[in-house]
Amino acid sequence: MSNKEWFAQWFDSSYYHILYQERNHTEAEQFMSRLMAYLKPSHTAQIVDLACGKGRHAVYLNKLGFQVTGVDLSPQSIAAANEFQSNTLSFEVKDLRKLDYNAAFDLALNLFTSFGYFDSFEVNVQVLEGIHKALKADGLLLIDFFNCKTVLEKLVPSASKTLSGITFQIEKKPEAGAILKDIRFTDAGNDFYFQEKVQALSHTDFKQMLNQSGFEMLQCWGDYYLNDFDENNSERLIILAAKKHA
Repeated sequence: MSNKEWFAQWFDSSYYHILYQERNHTEAEQFMSRLMAYLKPSHTAQIVDLACGKGRHAVYLNKLGFQVTGVDLSPQSIAAANEFQSNTLSFEVKDLRKLDYNAAFDLALNLFTSFGYFDSFEVNVQVLEGIHKALKADGLLLIDFFNCKTVLEKLVPSASKTLSGITFQIEKKPEAGAILKDIRFTDAGNDFYFQEKVQALSHTDFKQMLNQSGFEMLQCWGDYYLNDFDENNSERLIILAAKKHA
């Protein structure tokens, strides 16, 4: 194992993209369309996609006519996303803990459970404070996270998945306020092991962290169809928050 943090190592691996190649792009685009119809941002709005991966959401938002910046820690992902860059779409390698924007964006997006990778609430708040600084006075933040209650209740401890000729053995378990996913596989005679570790953050946790970092929670949805959040049944926890006025 590398000394890199798990997300820096795993997300910059080609195997990460193999394992998650079946992500539903149509669903992602429909979610973005519904969200933009709800928010009705100006066509001059500046949008930042935080932890953008290879840019699937950012590219689609740009096609809808918005100016979009995508940032991600993975150089490999940003290199792939740069294929789509234009004068209204750009990508940068950045660590969410070290954002250096100042009142640059009208809307910040953090999609597909790209939060809670760190080891403490304090670092989560640090990330949120950086996003707060990056937003304009009336800026909005949307966080798309899993609903930890339903994830824990439906957790499948062990499974295997074969993709592109590679069989991934996946084990999941809750541990110390986080959900761990151990990923093992063999490719070209070499054995590999990666681990995902995401904090099991609840609605209450997010409300506390957002308040602490200068945000007000406005709305919570439980799925990509923008149905209301139900802690006992929803698959997702999708939070819309506004930058508080000073």
